[in-house]
Amino acid sequence: MRNVLITGAGIGIGRATAKAFADNGDRVFVTDVLEKEGNAVADAITQSGGAAEFHLLDVTSTEMTDALVADVEKKHGAIDCIVCNAGIAHKVPLGEMSDEKWDQTFDIDLKGMMRLVRAAAPAMKAAGKGSVVCLSSIMGVAYGWDEHVHYSAAKSGVVGLVRGLAVELARSGIRVNGVAPGYIRTAQALSEKHSLGPEGLEKAAEFIPMGRVGEPEDIADVIKFLASEQARYMTGQVVTVDGGLLVGRY
Repeated sequence: MRNVLITGAGIGIGRATAKAFADNGDRVFVTDVLEKEGNAVADAITQSGGAAEFHLLDVTSTEMTDALVADVEKKHGAIDCIVCNAGIAHKVPLGEMSDEKWDQTFDIDLKGMMRLVRAAAPAMKAAGKGSVVCLSSIMGVAYGWDEHVHYSAAKSGVVGLVRGLAVELARSGIRVNGVAPGYIRTAQALSEKHSLGPEGLEKAAEFIPMGRVGEPEDIADVIKFLASEQARYMTGQVVTVDGGLLVGRY
């Protein structure tokens, strides 16, 4: 039974990923700042016969991150897989962009990933194995996003993080890859304030070659693959999962 720690696992892609790993027989550590939602995910997994625990985690806190990793390692040994999924995407025009909002986005969407990997890497190295999967976005690998420059910049930074960590950790037996989702039916995408909203999301399906918006499970299954033995010779890659959107826009 592998130890899998997932951030932002209370809703959306994180929740689907927690269930996917649990169905695979892994012990899942569900973490989020959303306590109610995170507990519900862990409870649903345990009630269906899986192994899961919820832990409150604010990825902007080095203290909380280090303490959580130490607690998991003390009770269960090294973490086998980390899924860095926690993120925010707040719509802010450049003229209204404060240093604080920029820094908050980077602190969660990029630095939060580094904090977690930094804390877990020593035990992973000692074990000689491990896998890390970081969530980027099509807005970080190909597109700019109007009034979301901080988000696009942070998600582009995830690509560099993946590459740098992959090279540094490869000889320790640790693989690091990423996923860049396209339009996925999540609370974020359904937000009219910060994203497309329900109507805009449905319109997006019209220009996606597969003819539909992605579901969280579509991303979760790719994450599960990247963390599996089937992807054993793959590291430093960011895989776009978008229903053909990027190759189909011309």
